[in-house]
This record gives sequence, C-alpha cells and structure tokens, in this order.
Amino acid sequence: MDNCTGPSHFIFISILLYCVCGLSFGTELSFVTCGSVVKLLNVKHNVRLHSHDVRYGSGSGQQSVTGVTTVEDSNSYWSLRGTIGAMCHRGTPVKCGQTIRLTHVNTGRNLHSHYFTSPLSSNQEVSAFGEDGEGDNLDEWTVQCGGSVWQREEAVRFLHTATEALLSVTGEQYGRPIHGQREVHAMAGSSQHSLWKAMEGIYMKPSESPLGSRDYSHPQHTEF
Repeated sequence: MDNCTGPSHFIFISILLYCVCGLSFGTELSFVTCGSVVKLLNVKHNVRLHSHDVRYGSGSGQQSVTGVTTVEDSNSYWSLRGTIGAMCHRGTPVKCGQTIRLTHVNTGRNLHSHYFTSPLSSNQEVSAFGEDGEGDNLDEWTVQCGGSVWQREEAVRFLHTATEALLSVTGEQYGRPIHGQREVHAMAGSSQHSLWKAMEGIYMKPSESPLGSRDYSHPQHTEF
C-alpha cells in the first residue's frame, strides 16, 4: 500500500531496514518524507520528543509525553503518517502546511493534545493516545515551515490542528518515576520553545519502479 498504516508496520520496517539494508547508505535526503521514522529535537532545550508506557497521574491520565536529553533512547522514535482524511504517501516530501499524525513506534499511540492542563506548567497537556496507530482527530498536527516542504536542516513548528496550540517545551522537569525528563505541552503563540528539528531516523525515499509506477519502499537512514 502507498499509504502508511499502523505502527506494527513501522516497527517491522525499522527492524527489516536495520538488519537487511544497514549497509545501503547514500546521499542524505534534504527533506523529510512521509513514512519516515525519526527523532524530533526541541532546539531551544536540546531534548528529544519521547514517550513510554507511563501515564499521567493527573489531567487525562493518558500516556505521558516528555523530552529527554538521551540521544540513544528507542522510545524517542516517531513515525510520520497521514491523517484519516488525507493520506501521506510513503517517500513523498512532507509539505509546509500539511497535517500529519506522529505515531510513537514502541507503543503505537499517537501524539495528542486536548484542553486538559499539563501537570507542571499548567499549559495544555500533550499525551499519547489511541491503539495500533488509530485514535481521533485530536491526533492531528500541522507542520509549520518556511518554504514549500519540510527541509531536514530546518527548525519547524507543529500546530495542534484542533486547538491551535504549538508543541512546546519550556524546561520544567519531572521527579520520580521519570526524574529529569522535561514536560512537553502545547501553548498558544510561537516562540523559541516551539521549534523542532528532525534528527536520527530512517527517511523513506521515493524511486521509480521498472514499470514506471511510484515505489516508496527505498529508505535513506542516518544513525538509527
């Protein structure tokens, strides 16, 4: 299928590429593509978007989303997917202004927000929600960037489509059981706190098949 499906698909792709295609390096793509599995760095606070099977003790009680300084943590991988109403064909550049879902690879839940209050800063809570990559319209985020497509070297913003708040980090730190991890929340108004950059991951690359139809199965990856 051209459209990216559930998170088990992405876990399988990740393992397959790591084990089978690990030596097929080439020139890095200059843009971020649909179907890629990436880590996202908050530029201001130098933390990567992270989740894990730990629920908030307040607010929604859903799976928590945090920022971590650790580079190697596998719980910081997110797959870039289309929405229920708009496909994101694997290997095509993510456009500026395009609405996507970000699915946490290890738990299969989508980056999500709503009007619950975040536990530390009292901003808008960000959580991970759904099962096997399927949740609701509150999982949708619009990519804000400066050109026509999301460039790899560009810092971008993610606007929560339903509430018009931006994915942000302002530095508040949790205690136990996730000591030192930063709160991730959504807030109105753009600032340095809401800038993110695509980092390590597997970047899917389009190519022409021998029959002339599009084949989106060829990866481009860095430091997976």
